[in-house]
Amino acid sequence: MTTSAKFWDNISEKYAKAPVRQPLAYEQTLDRVRTYLEPQHEVLELGCGTGSTALTLSENVQRITATDLAEGMISIATQKAAKQGIENVEFRQCSALGEGIGEARFDVVMAFNLFHLLPNLEHCLAASHKLLKPGGLFISKTPCLSEGNPLFRVLVPAMRLIGKAPYVRFLGVFELEGLVKNAGFKILETGNYPVKPPSRLIVAQKLSEPST
Repeated sequence: MTTSAKFWDNISEKYAKAPVRQPLAYEQTLDRVRTYLEPQHEVLELGCGTGSTALTLSENVQRITATDLAEGMISIATQKAAKQGIENVEFRQCSALGEGIGEARFDVVMAFNLFHLLPNLEHCLAASHKLLKPGGLFISKTPCLSEGNPLFRVLVPAMRLIGKAPYVRFLGVFELEGLVKNAGFKILETGNYPVKPPSRLIVAQKLSEPST
């Protein structure tokens, strides 16, 4: 088990019990995402956590494959799906690179509150591009912490040293959008939910080839 997987596995129970930090921003995000989803869509969610978003959006699409690195997260998500009687969401344990998905191609790839936690973000974006059907949609929301409280840059590394925080990448809005474009996507819509610090919603469409 990697260090990252172990961290999230260890806090999965606590994570599941925690309330949504920004409920209004969360609902605003879901409202925007729903406008792009169609009943026939096959969707992949990366970094699904305990599955709340996948289960909420399940009624809007044909099927969702929801993945997370942490076994504990997937276990809780699977239990929630069974309890709610939701059968069109499949939870799988795998990395944000989509390893283990096989040759499946999706109409939509989603990732919420994930990319700032990835040291290999560029590789993940490239993998997401490959997992999409031609013209497919890439929908993500990412905290851009370089535009937030500067104290976080000191506190997070210190907390990592004692195992109280995961890896965090301090992205900016323009940096993030540039990475998405370079991975072969055309950005269709952006927004900040919440505004401060900006948690950037990006809706993008797969182009035939990544930028060079």
